[in-house]
Amino acid sequence: MKLIPIFALFGFLWFANRSSDAFGSTKIYVTNSQGDDITVIDLATRRATADIKVGEGVHGICAPADGRTVFVTVESEHNLKIIDTTTNAVVKSIPLTGRPNQCASTPDGHYVAVPIRDRDSVDIVDMKEKKVVKALPVRIPHNSYNSGSNQQMFVSSMGDHEIDIIDLRKMAYVKKLQVDGIPRPYAVSKDGNTLYSALTDLHGFVIVNIPEDKMSARVELPPAPPVHCALEPHTPTHGLALSPDDRELWVTSLAASGVYVYDVAKKALSAEIPTGECPNWITVSPDGGYIAVSNSASDDCSIIDAHTRQEIGRVKVGKGPKRLLALEVP
Repeated sequence: MKLIPIFALFGFLWFANRSSDAFGSTKIYVTNSQGDDITVIDLATRRATADIKVGEGVHGICAPADGRTVFVTVESEHNLKIIDTTTNAVVKSIPLTGRPNQCASTPDGHYVAVPIRDRDSVDIVDMKEKKVVKALPVRIPHNSYNSGSNQQMFVSSMGDHEIDIIDLRKMAYVKKLQVDGIPRPYAVSKDGNTLYSALTDLHGFVIVNIPEDKMSARVELPPAPPVHCALEPHTPTHGLALSPDDRELWVTSLAASGVYVYDVAKKALSAEIPTGECPNWITVSPDGGYIAVSNSASDDCSIIDAHTRQEIGRVKVGKGPKRLLALEVP
């Protein structure tokens, strides 16, 4: 009988420690595309805790796995800025070759890929040297993506309707994947075998088998009214994010002002989960327990419990929020 309260105590301590790990140092960084700043949200309290000025036209955001820094692209200044997550201070600005879009970092933080929209290229930035070391051609680039590899990057070509794979050891393309439309945001499984991409004018997404270089499915979300979102007038779906175990794909619907969950194994969609107006971008907390969605028309961020699939908070941010990133900060 004496063991019961001891087990109960250990259970309580385990839960408290788990909650601290899941919440205490997880931050959400929200880029405010129509402003000059990034809003920082503490996931534990679901409150905005800081506002970081970075420059007009903040566009992309990414980070290495250690969570000590965040990288941000600024269109007006044509640079990549490094933010110290401990102080929320901009500690370095790296010149780029033109107007940047969505960036991506390798887990070790060695390289960052930055699409350069006005030069039809993608800059590869060596973060040790703090400079662009390679620029590869790509027609109307938009989003870079890293699936957890230190050896490769993805970059989308809106002009050629494809998503290209870069080998960072060769600093060259090794594969170009056709997606049957203009690629918008996309996600790639950690094993590098499956790509999910939103397309212009598609309320849903396509699935591409990467080894076979073949589109394997086209998934449409339930019918929705016409899009009335000023920031994305022709893109009813503008956010995709995989859960850490790759079993679920979370998908935004700007048209319906909600998100859906696609079960990868069952190939089935959940019911709609309501958010704020015009949900734009989506990110998953490192532990997979929470989802954050930027609502570009209502200037706020929805926090969703991934297990109950319920919105548990909505945090006011800056003007026109788009890209956002959930990050475990030391």
